Amino acid sequence: MRLPGDKSISHRALIFGALATGTTRIRGLLEAEDVVNTARAVSALGAAAEKHGDVWEVKGRGPGGLRQPAGPLDFGNSGTGTRLMMGVVAGHPITVEMTGDASLSRRPMRRVLGPLMQMGLQVLEPGKETLPLTLRGCSDLIPIIYPLPVPSAQVKSAVLLAGLHAAGETTVIEHEATRDHTERMLRYFGADVRIVDKDGARYITVKGDAELSGRDIVVPGDPSSAAFLAAAALIVPGSDITIEGVLVNPTRTGLYTTLQEMGGDIAFLNEREEGGEPIADVRVRASELKGVRVPAERAPSMIDEYPVLAAISAFAKGKTQMDGLAELKVKESDRLQATATGLEANGVSVRIDGDSLIVDGKQRMRGGGSVATHLDHRIAMAFLTAGLASDKPIVVDDTSMIATSFPEFQGMMETLGARFEEAPEQ
Repeated sequence: MRLPGDKSISHRALIFGALATGTTRIRGLLEAEDVVNTARAVSALGAAAEKHGDVWEVKGRGPGGLRQPAGPLDFGNSGTGTRLMMGVVAGHPITVEMTGDASLSRRPMRRVLGPLMQMGLQVLEPGKETLPLTLRGCSDLIPIIYPLPVPSAQVKSAVLLAGLHAAGETTVIEHEATRDHTERMLRYFGADVRIVDKDGARYITVKGDAELSGRDIVVPGDPSSAAFLAAAALIVPGSDITIEGVLVNPTRTGLYTTLQEMGGDIAFLNEREEGGEPIADVRVRASELKGVRVPAERAPSMIDEYPVLAAISAFAKGKTQMDGLAELKVKESDRLQATATGLEANGVSVRIDGDSLIVDGKQRMRGGGSVATHLDHRIAMAFLTAGLASDKPIVVDDTSMIATSFPEFQGMMETLGARFEEAPEQ
């Protein structure tokens, strides 16, 4: 199987292309709703993003060159697109209204607005921290040194993007590694980025008044989407699949490390590098799994994969404990509670202890329950995946939001042998 492109890299390719001088050509862009909304946003800001054949082209405006949009920028369900674009808007003397769907409008923006306001961004609704928001940027931002209070690649990226438009150097300090796609891609586009590890922390510094140049980018397969295919292969007897061209950046492979610790037969083949990112073909075969304890420090490298890990932990022998999951409470839904409730509805013994999720695996899942997805695509896909091996089918209440990240999910699973059908109305 070959997956659609990685969502994180797709967002960034569009945004960096808009800030660069010249044309950026992107192959393998994920054409899911979240990414298409980012493409519409950069176009509305004056950097036309259009598809020609199988290549997306972005006509960059150069640093500081984006213009006032004619109307609100609607990001749908995308927290990544929203937060990164806040960093972009901060460095332009324009006023922008940002909106999103009901789920996104409940998600807190305080963590990213705080440092951006220190740099000079204005929020025209004082004290408001959720969408819709109206922001006013400026062309002479103040560089800052910002220690991340919690691990967040989105906050880090927003500050670094704003730092491109500040006079001097802007530094983000992280004590736990988070996704480093922004640093890698900034360098690829020509920004002056310096990374120093000292005293147990990582200092990422970007030099302001940057000049970025348009680039050609090939987007690798999304490891978060690959997680569902890999999980299905592990729990369905006799399975043996290879997923080609998957991003295996170390900041994104925590799930695969965990599954290997659980006894999963997973191998990275044909490892190589494209566009500054490591990729590989991932082979997964059905395996007898055992429960493990997943350390809190691994959470940033697999934060999106906990719902599917929890779901397949029911098929492991013994207890699986996942620590450090506070971030799951502020995702598209309260993923921690939604995951636990979904497992209980399908006969799995599970409990939440603070920021830990503990699943008592019995090497089987009874199934037969209905799962409330709370408009969360990863909850929907996690439980549909578990349903492939449960004793009775698992029903989810909505699948429409899967299109935000992995519109090919059902079709790819069916190609591998899965069967989906509409559940009868209750």
